[in-house]
Formats: sequence, C-alpha cells, structure tokens
Amino acid sequence: MHWDRIDGNWGQLKGIFKAHWSKLTDKQLDVIAGKRDRLVGVLQESYGVAKDEAERLVKEWENSKARAEAFEQVLRQNGNREMV
Repeated sequence: MHWDRIDGNWGQLKGIFKAHWSKLTDKQLDVIAGKRDRLVGVLQESYGVAKDEAERLVKEWENSKARAEAFEQVLRQNGNREMV
C-alpha cells in the first residue's frame, strides 16, 4: 500500500477509514490526514489497544481485499485511475 497516495487523496478516502473504524471522529480523521503512524496512534487512543495491536489492525486492514476494492472504487469515481 502506498501511503503517499493515501495522503494525496485523503479528502476522497477518509470516509473508507471512518466506515472501517467507526469510533474515529471527524477531528481524529483530520489529525490522521493520510499518515499511517498517526492512524496507529489514534487507533491506540480510540480503541484502547497497545501499539503492537494497533499496528496489527492496520496491517490486517492494509492487506484486505475489501480495502483495496473500496479504494479503487473511490479513486475511479474521482477520475484517479491509479490504485492505492
């Protein structure tokens, strides 16, 4: 997964993050701003998990087929053909 592409398309993609991690607030999504390390930190805080567990959750999500399909769909809808 290319986090620089997520960062560059954050406005279009943050809804996917909110759908997956429903405890995240709009303010927290603004803090994350497409940065993986910030996502890990916010997940630790919001879900009350250790850093290792937050890293595992992010890694699992990064590798999921559903995540890839959702990203591809959003990016294509917005005229961006390169998949994240």
